[in-house]
Amino acid sequence: MTRELKFGRAGAPLGQAKQMVVFLHGYGADGADLLGLADPLAPHLPEAVFLSPDAPEPCQGGGFGLQWFPIPWIDGSSEAAAEAGLTQAAQDLNAFLDARLAEEGLTPAALVLVGFSQGAMMSLHVAPRRTLPVAGVVAISGRLLHPAALVTEALVKPPVLLIHGDQDPVVPFEDMGLAGNALVAAGFETYGHVMKGTGHGIAPDGLSAALSFLHQRLIG
Repeated sequence: MTRELKFGRAGAPLGQAKQMVVFLHGYGADGADLLGLADPLAPHLPEAVFLSPDAPEPCQGGGFGLQWFPIPWIDGSSEAAAEAGLTQAAQDLNAFLDARLAEEGLTPAALVLVGFSQGAMMSLHVAPRRTLPVAGVVAISGRLLHPAALVTEALVKPPVLLIHGDQDPVVPFEDMGLAGNALVAAGFETYGHVMKGTGHGIAPDGLSAALSFLHQRLIG
């Protein structure tokens, strides 16, 4: 059974969108944390709808934010609990994406996932395992979970843009290279952008790189 995800919405009116961008927030945040990115992106993607769902669980590590799955080194959960949480969250997210695409009358080819931190992990985990490919994935300040399994488990290979700050104290910058190497080895069209001097966040140059990728993948 999947859990219904609450979400925020911006951009094109219901039923009028030709493209869809779904933001996936990080650990300890919620959908509203990234929905504001629609403001600078929408003028360049006027026919896109922007959706930003809330993760399905309250953070086990405390605070008021949400999580897609537990993180053992933060909340003391077990690796088994983290893996089970990832599996369930992937089912929840896939159900959300399928429902929203059907509601908008769009196909996965009109969808790009934009994830930050734990949301980037979700994007990189879910997109390759869907039956039909999405238009692309933008993974910001995240990591690729289970890189060794990608070759055997990937059903589709959408293009991926990895963006990371080289001063990130939360998710090490080295994880960008590890993800890139695994994606390339598995046959993914992979791009990268380094936000120099940036910590765990989204710098203006990173957002510009994401916009260029979105425009290319959704409009061409």
